[in-house]
Amino acid sequence: MSENTSYTTEEIARLLKISKLKVYDLIKKGELPSYRVGKQMRVDHSDLEAYKQNSRSTSASAAPQGASAPSAPVPLQTGMPFVLPPATFSPPLHLTQPGAGTAKAAVTNIVITGQDMSLDILATHLERSLPSSRPLRSYAGSLDSLISMYNGESDIVSTHLLDGDTGEYNLPYIRKVLVGFPYLVVHMLTRSAGIYVRQGNPRNIRGWADLQQPGLKLINRERGSGVRVLLDEQLRLHGIPAAKLSGYGTEENSHLAVAGRVARGEADVGIGIEKAAKIIEGLEFIPLIQERYDLVMLKKPENEQWIGAVLDILRSPAFKNELHTIHSYDLTGTGEIIYET
Repeated sequence: MSENTSYTTEEIARLLKISKLKVYDLIKKGELPSYRVGKQMRVDHSDLEAYKQNSRSTSASAAPQGASAPSAPVPLQTGMPFVLPPATFSPPLHLTQPGAGTAKAAVTNIVITGQDMSLDILATHLERSLPSSRPLRSYAGSLDSLISMYNGESDIVSTHLLDGDTGEYNLPYIRKVLVGFPYLVVHMLTRSAGIYVRQGNPRNIRGWADLQQPGLKLINRERGSGVRVLLDEQLRLHGIPAAKLSGYGTEENSHLAVAGRVARGEADVGIGIEKAAKIIEGLEFIPLIQERYDLVMLKKPENEQWIGAVLDILRSPAFKNELHTIHSYDLTGTGEIIYET
């Protein structure tokens, strides 16, 4: 392999057989040197080999004879309550970028985890308004995002998780995951969620109860996503056994992928947000709920500067004007602090 070869974070995750979130964690801690090309983070082959060699040396010297096996990873669960092991957090690393004989300002890596494109826009604005920051985007579902924050792998996470018993979004889950941690919950936007059906709605689907129609085929989202939690809660509330739904175990990792499979006739229904239905042809959207999409940030002294910058961005006309161009976003209350420990 050429020493000039470099890898994306996705390629590093595949090569090391770890999650992309773990790759960002290694970059954040400074264990894996990286640099940016456009919007992409890259790691040189030589730095990857140095990391692997260092890991082998550390493991060999640290493992005493008869040592116990490492603990199992945190299981991802879509229901509540769930129990997580004690967290280990590392503060964001301040990296000094090398220059040609001149010192440059320290840069703080900020890992933003979630799947909506509003987070990409936030990352762009944050980099512009706070030159000392380097936003890193990681894509994961709402529950997985919260768990990544608990495990110290994310600095900002988004969540849209419905508690069916109370009808409340996000806070019931955040309180259970981030027990004992000081955090801030800020409203980002509200968006319409519901059911995707083919053009003409051939199965005459009108609501959640219609999902129990005989012979209906579903395309699902992955475990840990807000949409998966929404579906599971609605099935529970309507007394529909998931095991009886054809296609319940067939998963896709995005709203667009679910909408596309319904439009192509590979499934009768899928659950998602309205925005994807406006992009995919041959699809109809049945709105059933307005979901809150909120941001969570940990209140730590080293985070104060960029938390202030994030709040300023969310409340700025420039940020809201950019989001207004995206169909179906309700920005009432964007930037409002809705909970603070």
